[in-house]
Amino acid sequence: MASAQILYLDEAAVRAAMPPVQTRIGLAERTMLALIEDAELPPKIGVHPRPPGAFGHAMPAFLRGPATDGSADLLGLKWVVGFAANSGIGLPSIHATVILNDPLTGQPIALLDGAPITADRTAAISGVAIQHWGPRFEGRLAKVAILGAGVQARSHLAVIGHLLPGATISIFDRHPERAEALATQAIATPGIRAAQAASDAPDATAGADVVVTAVSFGPVRQTLLNADLAPDALVIAVDYATSVHHAVAREAGLFLVDEPGQFLANRSAGLFDDYPEPHSTIGLAIRNGVPRPVAGRVLVTHLGVGLADLVFADAIVRNAISAGLGVRLPR
Repeated sequence: MASAQILYLDEAAVRAAMPPVQTRIGLAERTMLALIEDAELPPKIGVHPRPPGAFGHAMPAFLRGPATDGSADLLGLKWVVGFAANSGIGLPSIHATVILNDPLTGQPIALLDGAPITADRTAAISGVAIQHWGPRFEGRLAKVAILGAGVQARSHLAVIGHLLPGATISIFDRHPERAEALATQAIATPGIRAAQAASDAPDATAGADVVVTAVSFGPVRQTLLNADLAPDALVIAVDYATSVHHAVAREAGLFLVDEPGQFLANRSAGLFDDYPEPHSTIGLAIRNGVPRPVAGRVLVTHLGVGLADLVFADAIVRNAISAGLGVRLPR
């Protein structure tokens, strides 16, 4: 894939070259399995710009491929910044860029807008959790709760419709109009039978088979309690411990994380206060055939690993090259 030029894919080109939903779930599972032994990635390296709550994270990653000469390896970096106050001035809160490098020479080969990759790879990892540890529905249709109605929540709709056809969704967001808008979008998503806005988080999660927490990070954390959840719910936390109380993790029949180094680093930083050690990682649980427990909740917490962005970016770049998408930039 090395070239004298760098392929630039803006948001529209990334979306046009994004693989279909089932392929995305497959790429996410490949990433989780690769984290067992084929990948190298440190915990996120962070800086803290002046605006309150702002952050910048560098997420380098390396994946050893099957070719002995290293030509099938993946090497690159995701750079993501978050400015919570941007919503008040009409700008996205999150900006992300993914860089792919040639694994044999180190030359940069592609530069991609990372926002759609971040959204779709996150939802695809949630899809992996649903495929492997979703509740037993016993002939009935699934009830899903989504907390938060932002980009991450929207990205989950296609995955839910694909994996849980006929599902009904209850959505809570602290801005009711956003929950209503997401419910309208959900109803228009193939596979989703019905959707509605909920009055509060417990109203949304009551009796839900699958709960996805995707609220904005903030100072108030761990608000979702065991009493708010069905006894055998699958809880998928993509907002760290912003929503899910540590007691949910402690009492879960199965508690999984995507990458233990990321989890432990964030727990040391105070983002997972009083959380227990996870039972396993998503990848190890898949490889070892760990089933859904006979009784009890399953909590899957995925913090977002840069390797997933590289795996997705590689597939997107290949699709873009085949379709003639993107702009060639000189080195």
